[in-house]
Amino acid sequence: MEETKHAHFVEIPVDEEHQQKLIHQHHPLAEISRSPGHFLLLKLWQREEDLRSRRLAMKESRMDSVKQEIFQLCCFFFIFHGLFFTILFTSSSADRQLGCRKWWIPCVLSLCCSTVIVFLVQFQLCRYWKMEGRLQKERTEGRGLTRCIQELRMKGESFDLFKEPQNGKRMKSSSVEIKWRPITWCTRYCATVCLVCFTGLVFPACRLILCA
Repeated sequence: MEETKHAHFVEIPVDEEHQQKLIHQHHPLAEISRSPGHFLLLKLWQREEDLRSRRLAMKESRMDSVKQEIFQLCCFFFIFHGLFFTILFTSSSADRQLGCRKWWIPCVLSLCCSTVIVFLVQFQLCRYWKMEGRLQKERTEGRGLTRCIQELRMKGESFDLFKEPQNGKRMKSSSVEIKWRPITWCTRYCATVCLVCFTGLVFPACRLILCA
């Protein structure tokens, strides 16, 4: 009599909740929460990142206000000269001989007012670009801090606690910087250059209007 053999397979149910717990225990964020040093470092870096973002927002708002002031000064410059030429045309048509003898008086008046406005515009532009340089430095340091925070979240306990955020400063060649410095200056202070050129044209234009 042949014996029949039956193979029995026992199916062991897999506890999904237990499996998820095992996965969660090996997650980098879970490792950070178990390590006081890594957890404290993450909190400190996140706080520093938040404070840095607030400082950047404040500096950007200040730069916007400086740009508005520069625009208002330029508008006042051209409005002043518009009124100045209108008065000059009116006075020259009334008494041309007297106006031609005293042509230097309106020229000096225009030169003084233009010099004051150009000085204020240049001052605001220097202030703006100084703030721009500080803002770029803050952004560069912020990017280094953000990279370190992301690396800490990815590595967990294996992250080196003595690692510091790198600034990531770009090295520039001195020859290239000297070569392009005049072009950079003209680009940044284009408004001042335009106002100075216009002021130089106003001076002979006053004599031409009064004595022509």
